Amino acid sequence: MKYLHSMIRVSNLNDTVDFFVNKLGFVERSRREVETGRFTLVFLHAPGDESAEVELTYNWDETGGYSEGRNFGHLAYLVDDIYALCQNLMDQGVTINRPPRDGHMAFIRTPDNISIELIQKGDALPEQEPWASMENVGSW
Repeated sequence: MKYLHSMIRVSNLNDTVDFFVNKLGFVERSRREVETGRFTLVFLHAPGDESAEVELTYNWDETGGYSEGRNFGHLAYLVDDIYALCQNLMDQGVTINRPPRDGHMAFIRTPDNISIELIQKGDALPEQEPWASMENVGSW
């Protein structure tokens, strides 16, 4: 058995692709529009990790959006420098819901409120400001 991907339903494909590709640096592997089913599938992967993908499913006729998404759980990714990534995300307007106070873990959310856990690769980084004293924002 081999892990293939996680699927999340999205209410705005452009916003979500922008979030994953332009803010998190993911790579779009493929895109498939299915006219008969009235949906689009976009497969993405984190740089250097082509084997684990995220499938974005956009249903063309869905107008009501989707509920919170917390019932999905979260996606989790190892990162090289959690402080640098979180700063980069904040600079692009992404809310850090659970800051990396411990130098090890942070949470953010996609435009559709899917939680993403960011985990520092290897040992936790030494605690530093502004992260050490930063409060949580919302839920994750």
